[in-house]
Amino acid sequence: MKQKATTWGLFTFPPAPSRKMRSTGQLGLWKTIALASVFCAATAIACPADSFKILATFDGTNGANPAYGFLVQGFDGELYGTTYGGGANGYGTVFKITPDGRLTTLYSFCSHTNCTDGSNPYAGLVQATDGNFYGTTSIGGANNGGTVFKITPDGRLTTLYSFCSHTNCTDGSNPYAGLVQATDGNFYGTTLIGGANNGGTVFKMTAGGALDTLHSFDGTDGDFPHAGLVQATDGDFYGTTWVGGVGQCQIIGSCGTVFKITPGGTLTTLQTFDGTDGNFLFSGLMQAANGAFYGTTAEGGVHTLGTVFKITTAGKLATLHSFCYKMGCPDGGSPLAELVQGTDGNFYGTTGGFEAGGYGTVFKTTPSGVLTTLHRFDFVEGANPYAGLVQATDGNFYGTTYLGGRGGEDNQGTVFRLCVGLRPFVVTNPTSGKVGRKITILGNNLTDATSVRFDGTPANFKVVRSSEITTIVPTGATTGFVTVTIPSGTLKGNVVFHVKK
Repeated sequence: MKQKATTWGLFTFPPAPSRKMRSTGQLGLWKTIALASVFCAATAIACPADSFKILATFDGTNGANPAYGFLVQGFDGELYGTTYGGGANGYGTVFKITPDGRLTTLYSFCSHTNCTDGSNPYAGLVQATDGNFYGTTSIGGANNGGTVFKITPDGRLTTLYSFCSHTNCTDGSNPYAGLVQATDGNFYGTTLIGGANNGGTVFKMTAGGALDTLHSFDGTDGDFPHAGLVQATDGDFYGTTWVGGVGQCQIIGSCGTVFKITPGGTLTTLQTFDGTDGNFLFSGLMQAANGAFYGTTAEGGVHTLGTVFKITTAGKLATLHSFCYKMGCPDGGSPLAELVQGTDGNFYGTTGGFEAGGYGTVFKTTPSGVLTTLHRFDFVEGANPYAGLVQATDGNFYGTTYLGGRGGEDNQGTVFRLCVGLRPFVVTNPTSGKVGRKITILGNNLTDATSVRFDGTPANFKVVRSSEITTIVPTGATTGFVTVTIPSGTLKGNVVFHVKK
């Protein structure tokens, strides 16, 4: 069956490349597509009149087109992210922005001759336990196959690895996804193409830049992992491939898979999609409080414009919602990003804006799949929110749009804030550890904190600044929520902290 291009709104995606195309190097334009615990109480609070607010608009000079990466809240309480283009050299930026909208460009890519520092970061950042941020660029680097980099909070960048360093790119090429720092301290990620079969890879990398390829996809187990990984509570990693899989997928060249991979590199395919249950898995997974994984597909489902699904660790799949189920698609279409579970237990996400006449939406869905559209974009306040949301410790959600913004049609994306009435909370980094391990707690207005407790066990702590406390897991601590008491009340962790033996 001849493959067809897929047109979504402002963009036309070529069909997934055939294995012949990859083996002969004829990737062409395609290669450079820019595209059982309980939650804390979440009593509603009143939102301001501007419950949805544009915090910043990108104009090229300060970056352009924040693509697929989530924002991440740093230890200092500010939000950090990347843009695919723009900046001083036109090849993307790393930026930070305060919750009230003061934006600072920390780094402009392609600052080095031949872009050996990388260019066009497609994914977001992760802040590691050392306080630095780690990320990837989709192209550039010493071999023009993309890079892994480290950047300090004040903008000093170090290139840790340049992909396609091996003959025929057996180490992988073009990472379109970000990284996850695992409990072993190493970073794990994916490359879109390259590897032994040119279908993409899963890799492990130390903080010093030593890289080990764990798996090369071959089509039958999926092709082209577009999204990153999540480390589950069982210690294994779970992820998705954009296309590939067995059966009908080998004919039509689409579908996609959900997989599990151990830290040692043993991969198991949990589910191959067939179109009726979804198609094209651009986004990754998130593990919810109930232990199951939730995700989205960009196409397929009952109405062909994508789905929200749930899948267990054993691979049992349930489609929770098929987008565009009403005239005019008020629920949006084609979600391209991961979901985030809010402190109220519901899931929040975005649709890309590929439904007819649409610029994208922000939505909420219950764990059973009852979906509510929270906001529809109109281009002036942004368009095409390809990235997902982050819930910051003030309780609000923050995100980006790829295009649009106030000031004219030349504006190239926005950063926005959405209040849905959820209360402030605290976050631990990391979310698990043995007794004696140092833990960072992030929150708001922590300066006058009077106590820190791990599931009720008191811990010694130090206030570093209003957004950051450091502590250690105390003797006698058990798995449960971390709480911080401040003059205005008690802040509870957004997820359970697991005390390891």
